[in-house]
Amino acid sequence: MATVVIACLGCISAPEEKAKLTTLRIGYQPSTHQIAEMVAAEKGWWLHDLKPFGVKEIKEYEFPSGPPEMQAMLAGELDMAYVGTAPPITAISQGLDAKIVAGVNINGSDLVYRTGLPYYGPQSLEGKSIGTFPPGSIQDTVLKKWLRDNDVDISEVKIIPMGPGDAVTAISASKVDGVFLPHPSPAIIELEGKGNSVVASGEMWPYHACCSLVVTGKLMREQPDLVEQIIKTHINATNFVNAHPEEAARIYSNKTKQNLTMVEYSIQTWDGKWISNPKIQIPSTVQYAKIDYEMNYTQKELKAEDLFNVSFYEAAVR
Repeated sequence: MATVVIACLGCISAPEEKAKLTTLRIGYQPSTHQIAEMVAAEKGWWLHDLKPFGVKEIKEYEFPSGPPEMQAMLAGELDMAYVGTAPPITAISQGLDAKIVAGVNINGSDLVYRTGLPYYGPQSLEGKSIGTFPPGSIQDTVLKKWLRDNDVDISEVKIIPMGPGDAVTAISASKVDGVFLPHPSPAIIELEGKGNSVVASGEMWPYHACCSLVVTGKLMREQPDLVEQIIKTHINATNFVNAHPEEAARIYSNKTKQNLTMVEYSIQTWDGKWISNPKIQIPSTVQYAKIDYEMNYTQKELKAEDLFNVSFYEAAVR
């Protein structure tokens, strides 16, 4: 008996091509740390550079600090984020499918004491109230490590979680003794005569990672070429900020409606540096992860490979 073979054309369908992203959702914060994002938006580089990859629209979402920004990313509301390197640690430990793919800046925050209040070193914070970003943020982590390194009992310092606007208002109204905030907030407080910067974050922790660029795992897997171009655009914007700080200040001022004189003063006086290479940030970020674990912010101590994917940056600069 002959064997009959029936061919069913089309029974096995070809793998479905992933739909390309048409709207890129970017998270950022109103800080001079993240001027590169604003420059790329203002110059039209995001849309121009990413259009060949299918992106037709850019949507920007502003957040007061990193922890709520990462909650939005956990909820699937962002594709990429300019954010401090500490908040992604907590978010990734909670299941966020994302990685740090580029650096944004190092240092750049100040401890500001209320005008007339004497400051004589870390021990002077005991019994004081200090407003700073929420637990799990860069500022919270750097401040607590600095206090601990200087044998200050953290429980003796009243650390109050606040966004930058609320913290500036609080110190101006003498509701707190000091604040530890990223620029330009310290410059705003100083120029308004409400406080004095007494310690820069680079003195607390030299060359510590601050803001970084985080991208979802979905985007990295489905459109790696788009992620590479995102980093190229970021590098271009970062180079522009470093080469043209005055114009970058104007772009920031227009975007945030903050006083241009204050923004320029901030850029002139901060101890930060704009970067794009994520490798610069790995050592201090791994330290953040260790501290977060020790402070019970995370259930396990994350390593560099859990937090970073530098291959896209390497491809971009190649």
